[in-house]
Amino acid sequence: MGGVLVGLAVIGAVIAVGYLAARCGLGDEHTVSALTKIAFFITNPVLLFTVVLKSDISVVFSAYVPLALLTATITALLYVAASRIWFRRPMADTAVGAMASSYVNANNIGIPITLYALGDATPVAPVLLVQLLLLAPLVLTVLDLSAAGRFSPRLMLTQPFRNPMIIATLLGAVLAAFHVKLPEPVMAPLTLLGGAAVPVVLLAFGMSLRGTRMLRSGGHTAEILTATALKSAVMPAVAYVVGRFLFNLEPHMLLGVVLMAALPPAQNVFLFASRYGRGMAVARETILISTAAAAPVLVLIVWLLAA
Repeated sequence: MGGVLVGLAVIGAVIAVGYLAARCGLGDEHTVSALTKIAFFITNPVLLFTVVLKSDISVVFSAYVPLALLTATITALLYVAASRIWFRRPMADTAVGAMASSYVNANNIGIPITLYALGDATPVAPVLLVQLLLLAPLVLTVLDLSAAGRFSPRLMLTQPFRNPMIIATLLGAVLAAFHVKLPEPVMAPLTLLGGAAVPVVLLAFGMSLRGTRMLRSGGHTAEILTATALKSAVMPAVAYVVGRFLFNLEPHMLLGVVLMAALPPAQNVFLFASRYGRGMAVARETILISTAAAAPVLVLIVWLLAA
């Protein structure tokens, strides 16, 4: 379990640095805005491109992909239903909340947790590809259309191809599908830039916590608690039911699927919310609470399913 705790501690440490920087006057809302712009338009697209480029696209055809997609979809739709019935938030805010409920930190925490529990990281790649190729583009399209303030079939079809993160992901997928290998002089600067993506977003996240009072974010408490409950409890339960009764997974692999579903939300949730100025409180506080709850939740799952 040490790898999981180390992963959570590293993320928490960088967030703390961002928070302390803001407390010391080294960052404010303008700094957060600048950092999220850099992440959205430069470092994150580069990171997504390199991650997808190096991925084995053939895993898209594995049984894990429909399982991961179905689990995330069910969880996200539960949040959408709650938002439309009780919270009555605009679609863009609802999209951010749904993403916070169902989009997991597969890379930073998923790899060490599956290596610890299973001895390999097989479930990670399908989840990453489902999120990068399907879920993130869908959320970005909703946010782009909401920002445009109008809807048309042409806009819906063309808007995704104007978004740098979607473009980078699709380009990486195409090159990976054709087994294209970029030369080292090209990959080296891309790898360097991509390596800055996670720290930049975590620093911005930490700075955004300055002056924040937990669960007192302008009437969003119910949304935050709903998203957190869905992410930390409901999504793992959905993964268990789907994996056991629909896909008949053996216990060893079922454990990996449930652990992946229990991971806290990825930093991209905060990045998207900050970039579009929608659902920031829900994204920020759901990530913070879910990350704090991740260690006991993951330990409980291992204890229940690995016994």
